[in-house]
Amino acid sequence: MQHLSAPQLKAYLDQAGDPAPLLIDVRESWEYDIAHIPGSRHVPLGRLGTLVEDIPPDTELVMICHHGIRSRQAGMLLERQGFTRIINLTGGIDAWSRQVDPNLPCY
Repeated sequence: MQHLSAPQLKAYLDQAGDPAPLLIDVRESWEYDIAHIPGSRHVPLGRLGTLVEDIPPDTELVMICHHGIRSRQAGMLLERQGFTRIINLTGGIDAWSRQVDPNLPCY
C-alpha cells in the first residue's frame, strides 16, 4: 500500500490518466455527509466486502477516512483480498480539508 499526503494525492489525481483512481470513502454516512471529496464513492468500512465483489482487484483505489487510520485498515483488508494498487490518504479528509480544499468543513 502506498501512503500519500493530501497535497501529494491532489497532485497525483491532477495528473492521473484514464481510468482515474477510484476514491473510496470508508467513513460512516453522517461523516460523509459533512464533507467528502467530490467523485468519491461512499462504502462504509462495515460494508467493504461488497466492494470486493464489484471491482476488479487490479483497479487503483484511494482509501479515505477521517484521519487515515480506518482507511489504512481498509487498504490492508483489500490487500488480503488480492487488491494490488491501493493508496491511503494519510491524514484523511481532515488533512484534505486543511491542506487542499479549505471549503470542506473540518469536524
